[in-house]
Amino acid sequence: MLKCYLQRESELVVKKGTILSGMRPTGALHLGNYFGALENWVKLQDDYECFFFVADWHALTTGYEDTLEIKSNINELVIDWISAGLDPEKCTIFLQSKIKEHAELHLLFSMITPLSWLLRCPTYKDQLNQLKDKNITTYGFLGYPNLQAADILIYKAGFVPVGEDQLPHLELTREIARRFNFLFGEVFPEPQAILTKAKVLPGTDGRKMSKSYGNTIALSDDPDTIRKKVSTMVTDPARIRKDDPGHPEVCTVFSFHKVFNEAELPEIEESCRGGKIGCVQCKRNLADKMVKYFEPIHERRQKILEKPEMIKEVLHEGNKKAEEKAKKTMEEVRSAMKIDFM
Repeated sequence: MLKCYLQRESELVVKKGTILSGMRPTGALHLGNYFGALENWVKLQDDYECFFFVADWHALTTGYEDTLEIKSNINELVIDWISAGLDPEKCTIFLQSKIKEHAELHLLFSMITPLSWLLRCPTYKDQLNQLKDKNITTYGFLGYPNLQAADILIYKAGFVPVGEDQLPHLELTREIARRFNFLFGEVFPEPQAILTKAKVLPGTDGRKMSKSYGNTIALSDDPDTIRKKVSTMVTDPARIRKDDPGHPEVCTVFSFHKVFNEAELPEIEESCRGGKIGCVQCKRNLADKMVKYFEPIHERRQKILEKPEMIKEVLHEGNKKAEEKAKKTMEEVRSAMKIDFM
């Protein structure tokens, strides 16, 4: 396995390889985002050379008509990342649109990618159906897997953390790398998936946690807001009185206890089924555990907010490091394609 050796404070740090991942700046991160990806990123940064990027160009694929909030969302996203534990000393955090080489490689990939590869992408068909109220029949939306491939391959990432639903996207990136290498010689690795075993949390109303449903708990929510949202969570509809026997398997609160209160789970389940604890008290217990769990994240967030220039500095340094690596890759690409004319 390829290893990268980095020198930091006189200590030799052995890295297992390069990882690339990113998120679109579409608003405050919620617990689904945290447990679905961010929690894993924090762990990976200790063992891999990690590049994490704010995918502002990708945000335009479905939001090109309303770009006003992207700038503020970029700052909020990076604040959430660092609050959650991403360390700019351990990983590279950068803004996609500041690294112009992404666009160049995307263009070159678009010259060699068969249209049929893009049309068969399952997400393309799914989102066309889901977002019928938006005009997304654009090349930008159809061709976003090409941009995604450029994002990954320009850093020669050997690994990409993904959920199982994203495996078709990564396989397309591998196919594009394979086709380029066949046509022009070996330049790119075929990145492997690091499957993320995500904890799944429903929204406060029991549906999928989603900003569009208004049922999220944000990473930036303060303790009072967390308690208020927990108090509104949907519970077992058949349980009317405190001493009625409950059914934890249909209770949103119990789903959260599985994540935040695992040690007491058997006792909670027994008390619920036996009608020994009411839903109000069960929610209070959960809120206490959640507030304690997120205390370090809130403390880090407060320190960041006290240094308003910090995010700009983090992105500036990350952009420089990312650009250096991207430029080197593009020199190899142009040379391989025999288009380094001058």
